[in-house]
Amino acid sequence: MELALLSNLDFIKFIDLSGLFPALIIAIVTLLVMRFTKGFLERFGEENTRYRLLTKQVSVFTQFLMLFLGGFLAMSRILAVSQDGMSLFIGLIAFGVSWASKDLVASLMAGLTLLFDRPFQVGDRISFAGHYGEVVDIGLRTVRVVDLDDNLISIPNNQFLQSVVSCANAGNLDQMCVFQFYIGCNEDFELAERLVRDAVVASRYMFWQKPVVVHMKEGVVPNGAERFAILLTAKAYVMDNRYESAFASDVHRRVKKAFRRHGVVTAGELEWR
Repeated sequence: MELALLSNLDFIKFIDLSGLFPALIIAIVTLLVMRFTKGFLERFGEENTRYRLLTKQVSVFTQFLMLFLGGFLAMSRILAVSQDGMSLFIGLIAFGVSWASKDLVASLMAGLTLLFDRPFQVGDRISFAGHYGEVVDIGLRTVRVVDLDDNLISIPNNQFLQSVVSCANAGNLDQMCVFQFYIGCNEDFELAERLVRDAVVASRYMFWQKPVVVHMKEGVVPNGAERFAILLTAKAYVMDNRYESAFASDVHRRVKKAFRRHGVVTAGELEWR
Protein backbone atom coordinates (compact mmCIF):
# COMPACT_ATOMS: atom_id res chain seq x y z
CA MET A 1 0.00 0.00 0.00
CA GLU A 2 2.84 2.34 0.84
CA LEU A 3 4.51 1.61 -2.50
CA ALA A 4 1.28 2.31 -4.34
CA LEU A 5 0.90 5.61 -2.47
CA LEU A 6 4.48 6.61 -3.33
CA SER A 7 3.99 5.74 -6.99
CA ASN A 8 0.87 7.91 -7.08
CA LEU A 9 2.80 10.80 -5.55
CA ASP A 10 5.82 10.51 -7.84
CA PHE A 11 4.39 12.85 -10.44
CA ILE A 12 3.95 15.60 -7.83
CA LYS A 13 7.69 15.83 -7.25
CA PHE A 14 8.26 17.57 -10.54
CA ILE A 15 11.03 20.02 -9.54
CA ASP A 16 14.50 18.95 -10.65
CA LEU A 17 16.88 20.75 -8.26
CA SER A 18 19.85 19.99 -10.50
CA GLY A 19 18.28 22.24 -13.14
CA LEU A 20 18.05 25.34 -10.93
CA PHE A 21 21.53 26.60 -11.80
CA PRO A 22 21.13 26.14 -15.60
CA ALA A 23 17.70 27.81 -15.38
CA LEU A 24 19.24 30.77 -13.54
CA ILE A 25 21.96 31.06 -16.20
CA ILE A 26 19.32 30.97 -18.95
CA ALA A 27 17.28 33.70 -17.20
CA ILE A 28 20.33 35.95 -16.79
CA VAL A 29 21.44 35.42 -20.39
CA THR A 30 17.91 36.13 -21.62
CA LEU A 31 17.74 39.43 -19.72
CA LEU A 32 21.19 40.48 -20.94
CA VAL A 33 20.35 39.63 -24.56
CA MET A 34 17.04 41.52 -24.27
CA ARG A 35 18.81 44.60 -22.90
CA PHE A 36 21.58 44.45 -25.53
CA THR A 37 19.11 43.95 -28.38
CA LYS A 38 16.90 46.80 -27.21
CA GLY A 39 19.87 49.16 -26.83
CA PHE A 40 21.31 48.19 -30.22
CA LEU A 41 18.01 48.71 -32.04
CA GLU A 42 17.43 52.06 -30.31
CA ARG A 43 20.89 53.30 -31.30
CA PHE A 44 20.40 52.07 -34.85
CA GLY A 45 17.04 53.86 -35.06
CA GLU A 46 18.47 57.13 -33.75
CA GLU A 47 21.36 56.99 -36.23
CA ASN A 48 19.06 56.05 -39.14
CA THR A 49 16.00 58.24 -38.68
CA ARG A 50 14.28 56.75 -41.70
CA TYR A 51 14.02 53.39 -39.93
CA ARG A 52 13.43 54.70 -36.39
CA LEU A 53 9.81 53.60 -36.08
CA LEU A 54 10.52 50.24 -37.73
CA THR A 55 13.33 49.47 -35.31
CA LYS A 56 11.09 50.39 -32.36
CA GLN A 57 8.42 47.98 -33.58
CA VAL A 58 10.99 45.21 -34.17
CA SER A 59 12.37 45.84 -30.67
CA VAL A 60 8.95 45.36 -29.04
CA PHE A 61 8.33 42.11 -30.93
CA THR A 62 11.78 40.69 -30.12
CA GLN A 63 11.34 41.56 -26.41
CA PHE A 64 8.12 39.54 -26.29
CA LEU A 65 9.66 36.65 -28.25
CA MET A 66 12.87 36.40 -26.20
CA LEU A 67 10.98 36.67 -22.90
CA PHE A 68 8.67 33.78 -23.72
CA LEU A 69 11.47 31.69 -25.24
CA GLY A 70 13.81 32.27 -22.30
CA GLY A 71 11.02 31.53 -19.81
CA PHE A 72 10.17 28.27 -21.58
CA LEU A 73 13.81 27.11 -21.69
CA ALA A 74 14.35 27.99 -18.02
CA MET A 75 11.21 26.19 -16.87
CA SER A 76 12.07 23.11 -18.98
CA ARG A 77 15.33 22.81 -17.01
CA ILE A 78 13.53 22.86 -13.66
CA LEU A 79 10.42 20.81 -14.37
CA ALA A 80 10.67 17.07 -14.84
CA VAL A 81 7.15 15.71 -14.82
CA SER A 82 5.07 12.95 -16.22
CA GLN A 83 2.05 13.69 -18.36
CA ASP A 84 -0.23 13.50 -15.32
CA GLY A 85 2.10 15.77 -13.36
CA MET A 86 2.19 18.33 -16.15
CA SER A 87 -1.61 18.31 -16.31
CA LEU A 88 -1.79 18.90 -12.56
CA PHE A 89 0.83 21.64 -12.74
CA ILE A 90 -0.93 23.44 -15.58
CA GLY A 91 -4.23 23.17 -13.74
CA LEU A 92 -2.80 24.63 -10.54
CA ILE A 93 -1.08 27.45 -12.40
CA ALA A 94 -4.24 28.25 -14.33
CA PHE A 95 -6.32 28.31 -11.15
CA GLY A 96 -3.81 30.46 -9.27
CA VAL A 97 -3.40 32.89 -12.14
CA SER A 98 -7.12 33.21 -12.71
CA TRP A 99 -7.71 33.85 -9.01
CA ALA A 100 -4.85 36.15 -8.05
CA SER A 101 -3.62 37.68 -11.30
CA LYS A 102 -6.60 38.05 -13.56
CA ASP A 103 -5.86 41.75 -14.19
CA LEU A 104 -2.23 40.96 -15.03
CA VAL A 105 -3.24 38.19 -17.43
CA ALA A 106 -5.85 40.45 -19.01
CA SER A 107 -3.18 43.10 -19.58
CA LEU A 108 -0.80 40.48 -20.97
CA MET A 109 -3.36 39.19 -23.45
CA ALA A 110 -4.29 42.77 -24.33
CA GLY A 111 -0.59 43.50 -24.96
CA LEU A 112 -0.41 40.59 -27.39
CA THR A 113 -3.59 41.84 -29.07
CA LEU A 114 -2.10 45.31 -29.44
CA LEU A 115 1.08 43.81 -30.85
CA PHE A 116 -0.68 41.85 -33.58
CA ASP A 117 -3.82 43.94 -34.20
CA ARG A 118 -1.67 47.11 -34.32
CA PRO A 119 -4.13 49.95 -33.62
CA PHE A 120 -0.92 51.88 -32.92
CA GLN A 121 2.79 51.12 -32.79
CA VAL A 122 5.82 52.22 -30.82
CA GLY A 123 6.77 55.68 -32.07
CA ASP A 124 3.19 56.70 -32.92
CA ARG A 125 1.49 59.75 -31.44
CA ILE A 126 -1.82 58.77 -29.83
CA SER A 127 -4.68 60.42 -27.95
CA PHE A 128 -6.27 58.33 -25.21
CA ALA A 129 -8.33 59.19 -22.12
CA GLY A 130 -7.31 62.85 -22.21
CA HIS A 131 -3.62 62.09 -22.75
CA TYR A 132 -1.64 62.82 -25.91
CA GLY A 133 1.94 61.80 -26.63
CA GLU A 134 4.37 59.37 -28.21
CA VAL A 135 4.19 55.64 -27.52
CA VAL A 136 7.66 54.70 -26.26
CA ASP A 137 6.98 51.14 -25.09
CA ILE A 138 4.33 48.41 -25.36
CA GLY A 139 5.10 46.17 -22.41
CA LEU A 140 3.61 43.03 -20.92
CA ARG A 141 1.37 45.03 -18.58
CA THR A 142 1.27 48.66 -19.70
CA VAL A 143 1.73 50.99 -22.63
CA ARG A 144 4.07 53.88 -21.81
CA VAL A 145 3.42 57.26 -23.41
CA VAL A 146 5.55 60.41 -23.16
CA ASP A 147 3.39 63.53 -23.51
CA LEU A 148 4.42 66.92 -24.89
CA ASP A 149 5.47 68.03 -21.39
CA ASP A 150 7.88 65.05 -21.20
CA ASN A 151 5.79 63.23 -18.58
CA LEU A 152 5.88 59.42 -18.68
CA ILE A 153 2.34 58.02 -18.57
CA SER A 154 1.67 54.30 -17.99
CA ILE A 155 -1.69 52.95 -19.19
CA PRO A 156 -2.80 49.32 -18.60
CA ASN A 157 -2.99 47.39 -21.86
CA ASN A 158 -6.54 46.15 -21.35
CA GLN A 159 -7.91 49.72 -21.24
CA PHE A 160 -7.11 50.13 -24.93
CA LEU A 161 -9.51 47.30 -25.75
CA GLN A 162 -12.39 49.08 -24.00
CA SER A 163 -12.03 52.70 -25.17
CA VAL A 164 -11.41 54.73 -28.30
CA VAL A 165 -7.80 55.56 -29.14
CA SER A 166 -6.74 58.02 -31.85
CA CYS A 167 -3.44 57.54 -33.73
CA ALA A 168 -1.96 60.60 -35.44
CA ASN A 169 0.65 59.07 -37.75
CA ALA A 170 -0.15 55.33 -38.03
CA GLY A 171 3.42 54.08 -38.27
CA ASN A 172 4.78 56.93 -40.41
CA LEU A 173 7.47 59.41 -39.43
CA ASP A 174 5.54 62.32 -40.93
CA GLN A 175 2.38 63.51 -39.20
CA MET A 176 -0.38 65.97 -39.98
CA CYS A 177 -0.45 69.13 -37.88
CA VAL A 178 -3.42 71.51 -37.74
CA PHE A 179 -3.04 75.25 -37.04
CA GLN A 180 -5.95 77.63 -36.43
CA PHE A 181 -5.95 81.43 -36.63
CA TYR A 182 -8.86 83.82 -35.98
CA ILE A 183 -8.99 87.17 -37.74
CA GLY A 184 -11.61 89.94 -37.80
CA CYS A 185 -14.58 89.56 -40.13
CA ASN A 186 -13.61 92.73 -42.04
CA GLU A 187 -9.99 91.71 -42.63
CA ASP A 188 -8.57 90.73 -46.02
CA PHE A 189 -8.97 86.96 -45.69
CA GLU A 190 -7.31 86.26 -49.04
CA LEU A 191 -4.18 88.07 -47.87
CA ALA A 192 -4.36 86.25 -44.53
CA GLU A 193 -4.69 82.89 -46.29
CA ARG A 194 -1.60 83.62 -48.36
CA LEU A 195 0.38 84.71 -45.30
CA VAL A 196 -0.56 81.55 -43.42
CA ARG A 197 0.38 79.33 -46.35
CA ASP A 198 3.70 81.13 -46.82
CA ALA A 199 4.48 80.73 -43.11
CA VAL A 200 3.83 76.99 -43.21
CA VAL A 201 5.83 76.44 -46.40
CA ALA A 202 8.76 78.49 -45.07
CA SER A 203 9.18 76.30 -41.99
CA ARG A 204 12.15 73.94 -42.09
CA TYR A 205 10.10 71.26 -40.31
CA MET A 206 7.54 70.83 -43.10
CA PHE A 207 7.30 67.56 -45.02
CA TRP A 208 7.42 68.62 -48.66
CA GLN A 209 6.08 65.41 -50.18
CA LYS A 210 2.55 66.06 -48.90
CA PRO A 211 0.33 69.07 -49.67
CA VAL A 212 -0.44 72.14 -47.57
CA VAL A 213 -4.13 73.06 -47.28
CA VAL A 214 -5.67 76.26 -45.85
CA HIS A 215 -9.43 76.39 -45.20
CA MET A 216 -11.56 79.39 -44.24
CA LYS A 217 -14.91 79.69 -42.48
CA GLU A 218 -16.72 82.23 -40.33
CA GLY A 219 -17.92 81.47 -36.84
CA VAL A 220 -17.91 82.36 -33.15
CA VAL A 221 -14.57 82.58 -31.35
CA PRO A 222 -14.56 79.77 -28.72
CA ASN A 223 -13.74 81.93 -25.70
CA GLY A 224 -17.19 82.82 -24.39
CA ALA A 225 -17.11 86.35 -25.85
CA GLU A 226 -19.67 85.49 -28.57
CA ARG A 227 -17.61 87.42 -31.10
CA PHE A 228 -17.75 86.42 -34.76
CA ALA A 229 -14.47 86.02 -36.62
CA ILE A 230 -12.93 84.34 -39.64
CA LEU A 231 -11.25 81.04 -38.85
CA LEU A 232 -8.27 80.04 -41.00
CA THR A 233 -7.26 76.40 -40.60
CA ALA A 234 -3.94 75.24 -42.05
CA LYS A 235 -3.16 71.56 -42.44
CA ALA A 236 0.39 70.44 -43.16
CA TYR A 237 2.70 67.54 -42.39
CA VAL A 238 5.77 67.69 -40.17
CA MET A 239 8.72 65.64 -41.45
CA ASP A 240 9.19 63.85 -38.10
CA ASN A 241 6.55 63.68 -35.35
CA ARG A 242 9.23 64.52 -32.79
CA TYR A 243 9.27 68.03 -34.23
CA GLU A 244 5.51 68.55 -33.83
CA SER A 245 5.83 71.19 -31.09
CA ALA A 246 8.75 72.91 -32.83
CA PHE A 247 6.77 73.01 -36.09
CA ALA A 248 3.73 74.53 -34.36
CA SER A 249 5.83 77.17 -32.61
CA ASP A 250 7.65 78.07 -35.82
CA VAL A 251 4.43 78.44 -37.84
CA HIS A 252 2.61 80.51 -35.19
CA ARG A 253 5.62 82.77 -34.78
CA ARG A 254 5.86 83.37 -38.54
CA VAL A 255 2.12 83.98 -38.93
CA LYS A 256 1.99 86.44 -36.02
CA LYS A 257 4.91 88.44 -37.46
CA ALA A 258 3.35 88.42 -40.94
CA PHE A 259 -0.04 89.58 -39.64
CA ARG A 260 1.58 92.46 -37.77
CA ARG A 261 3.66 93.44 -40.78
CA HIS A 262 0.63 93.55 -43.11
CA GLY A 263 -1.84 94.98 -40.59
CA VAL A 264 -4.08 91.91 -40.32
CA VAL A 265 -6.03 92.15 -37.07
CA THR A 266 -6.63 88.93 -35.15
CA ALA A 267 -9.76 88.20 -33.10
CA GLY A 268 -7.80 88.59 -29.87
CA GLU A 269 -6.66 92.07 -30.84
CA LEU A 270 -10.25 93.08 -31.62
CA GLU A 271 -11.24 92.50 -27.99
CA TRP A 272 -8.74 95.07 -26.79
CA ARG A 273 -9.97 97.83 -29.09
